[in-house]
Amino acid sequence: MSETIPTKSKILKDASYCIKDSQDQVCKELISEIEKLQLLVFDQYRFKCQSSLLGLQSAIIEAYFLKNISNESISFTIPYVIKNC
Repeated sequence: MSETIPTKSKILKDASYCIKDSQDQVCKELISEIEKLQLLVFDQYRFKCQSSLLGLQSAIIEAYFLKNISNESISFTIPYVIKNC
């Protein structure tokens, strides 16, 4: 059975939800979804997209798992994901 790869729009929607409502479970799942997508785009040699996804993933980890409450870094990375992916 193959894994479902999340779409860019789903990741952006979940990232926005994660910012607004600070839902730990949504944020945890989002980390895994971004990981799947960034590995896929790596295989497609889409390195700008991969870097943007890694930036978003890092910002979510910092904000929610290291308890750095600022969501600015997440908001800052979203336009790069939109542009590069």
